[in-house]
Amino acid sequence: MDRKDDQDKPLSLWEMLQSVLAAAFGVQSGKHRARDFSRGKPSHFIILGVIFTLVFVLMIFAVVKLVLHLAGA
Repeated sequence: MDRKDDQDKPLSLWEMLQSVLAAAFGVQSGKHRARDFSRGKPSHFIILGVIFTLVFVLMIFAVVKLVLHLAGA
């Protein structure tokens, strides 16, 4: 595949999800960050970021509830 064609196509859902997860953990590479800014849409990253945050908070809440339940509290 030609490098120019690769730079023109929008990011796939998988690429955006990888970027959101890497950014959330603070390990995003400079190469991927540049790719995101040149090929990605901010609204897509915002939506994925909000969804990731909600899922993360709900998972933490569920783990705390489980631990408290198992502890008998």
